[in-house]
Amino acid sequence: QVQLVESGGGLVQPGGSLRLSCAASGFVFSTYVMKWYRQAPGKERESVASITSGGGATNYADSVKGRFTISRDNDKKMVWLRMNSLKPEDTAVYYCVAARSWAENGVYWGQGTQVTVSS
Repeated sequence: QVQLVESGGGLVQPGGSLRLSCAASGFVFSTYVMKWYRQAPGKERESVASITSGGGATNYADSVKGRFTISRDNDKKMVWLRMNSLKPEDTAVYYCVAARSWAENGVYWGQGTQVTVSS
């Protein structure tokens, strides 16, 4: 059974930081592109960060570039999203996603973790 379990979400003030974690199991983690998606109220689902299977390259949405950092450890089967300088518009449910390529949305999805940025 494949599992992607997100954690680390919560309530944070604007300008604050959070680190989201995703624990993977049940598949060959090291062969998959890993991504973080988010779904904000009133907005479409979007990919905010991606990392290659070996961790050698990353990609970010323009809205988070310079503030968010994706990383992974294939030995631990973990992927993280460090979020700095958070803004209210970052409020969303964040999903950990495993994909077979850069192009696809993903074959395995976590259940999400809520991030709320508010004073």
